[in-house]
Amino acid sequence: MSLAQQALVELRSAHEYFNRSTRNLTEEHSTFVPADGMMSVAQQVAHTAHTIEWFVEGAFRPEGFDTNWEQHAALVGRVTSLAEARAWLDRAVGGTIAKVEPLADADLLAPLPEGPIMGGAPRLAIFGAIFDHTAHHRGALTIYARLKGMVPPMPYMDM
Repeated sequence: MSLAQQALVELRSAHEYFNRSTRNLTEEHSTFVPADGMMSVAQQVAHTAHTIEWFVEGAFRPEGFDTNWEQHAALVGRVTSLAEARAWLDRAVGGTIAKVEPLADADLLAPLPEGPIMGGAPRLAIFGAIFDHTAHHRGALTIYARLKGMVPPMPYMDM
């Protein structure tokens, strides 16, 4: 199995686990926030999608990762629909698959651009970071679901 195939197994698993963990959240929950200053349900999903795209873009552009955090937050902050956010997540995963699937092992072993974010690590390292980041936000969303009186589904069942 190539490194691209291995990375995409990890990406697809992260996407599946995220969707399973959060499937009880519906459009009516889109704007729910547990406390002022926190992201809404829709924004949590949008942030997850945006971050996948951010990792892939940063890994493959010479200047590395875009650290304009205010701009990233503003982009995610505009999302008010869970359906829109889920569609973005699906596009982010699909775009990543399209970008990575044809790559040779050497492409994924090439170093990330120098800088404060994973500088010099192999590009392949972004997939572990994507998996961890996605797990973090699906965990947060399970807490949101519990605050709404729901029991979150187990993500590892029905594989």
